[in-house]
Amino acid sequence: MNRLVYIASPLSGNVEQNLNFARQACRYAIAQGVTPFAPHLLYTQMLDDNDPAERQLGIDMGNQMLELCQELWLCGDRISSGMEGERQLAERLGIPTCRISTQEIRTADVSPTEGMGMVMG
Repeated sequence: MNRLVYIASPLSGNVEQNLNFARQACRYAIAQGVTPFAPHLLYTQMLDDNDPAERQLGIDMGNQMLELCQELWLCGDRISSGMEGERQLAERLGIPTCRISTQEIRTADVSPTEGMGMVMG
């Protein structure tokens, strides 16, 4: 089974652009042979990040999932406050952390659908 990797990248600011980058980071991870988990891609689909209580719920659920992951990847060229909290939690839990630059993710030769084949029905 592939390693389960927690993908952290900025969300606030230009949210749509940041969500697109998070998707790119997940595709990059898939191309590296790991199974990515990006809570900000999942929980923003059902929770309102502008509502402080719902935002905290999403953070708490993401932190619970981080405990199950083998690695934390900090993706992008800036570390947001949320990412820093995830980094600190990973450190306390003894989960290895690595940084992956925006350039490395954006210049990787990754097919837009590589590893993304899924049949629903």
